[in-house]
Amino acid sequence: MSAPGTSNARRLPLTTSKIVAEVEDGVGWLTFNNPERRNAVSLEMWQGLGDAAEAFEADAQVRVVVMRGAGGQSFAAGADISEFEQFRANAEQKEAYGKIAARGQLGLAQLTKPLIAMIEGFCIGGGLALALTADVRIATAGSRFGIPAAKLGLGYEYAGIAALARLVGPSAAKDILFSARFLAADEALRIGLVNTIADDGQLHQQVRAYAQGIAGNAPLTVHAAKAAVRAFERYSATPEAEAIEELVNRCFDSEDYREGRRAFMDKRTPHFKGR
Repeated sequence: MSAPGTSNARRLPLTTSKIVAEVEDGVGWLTFNNPERRNAVSLEMWQGLGDAAEAFEADAQVRVVVMRGAGGQSFAAGADISEFEQFRANAEQKEAYGKIAARGQLGLAQLTKPLIAMIEGFCIGGGLALALTADVRIATAGSRFGIPAAKLGLGYEYAGIAALARLVGPSAAKDILFSARFLAADEALRIGLVNTIADDGQLHQQVRAYAQGIAGNAPLTVHAAKAAVRAFERYSATPEAEAIEELVNRCFDSEDYREGRRAFMDKRTPHFKGR
């Protein structure tokens, strides 16, 4: 894993080495450090994300946070599916797993400081959900985006789908979710999934310069702007959202979800039956 900057970077203590949190020149650098699995997010990493978000929020020196993946091949290739059989095999386990994952995801989503996603390579499933918590997404031309839930038989929570639909619009969101296909960076830019595609070989430099520019701006103004936009886009709980939760639980308790997990582990095409 390459360092975010110079030897001036200060590392924050976390309980896992698979999430790295550093501070340099007003910028917090949050790294998914699981490159051998394309930075797939394990339960241990979800816990570390919650801890890192709390640390960045409490650190007065941090004006802006950048999250990225180690290794240069993947931002985050979703949740670590190899753990699902042990930790997320049904609706009951999904609830326990979800509490830990939600703390990490909500910790990032509720940061009062600007959050930038620096994306290179795969940004898939839970990785894309994490990228959606960012205020700005900057990607390489070779990045790929997608939500392959429909190929696994699992259900996606209302909050994540709402965030996607608000960003790209209902039609594009349904295309992404129904087809489970991967989108190239140019399409992601066109539909508003990312803000900018960095020049070839310039991702780190462009993100660093952008983040440091924000860090040098008036922090109270930036804080007020982020709070105002968050208030504008916030949704409230509805009876429909509760019904959606029931549909998601049906997915996790289904034969199709068991088949999807087994097919993934066996590296074969799943055979879904709708039950």
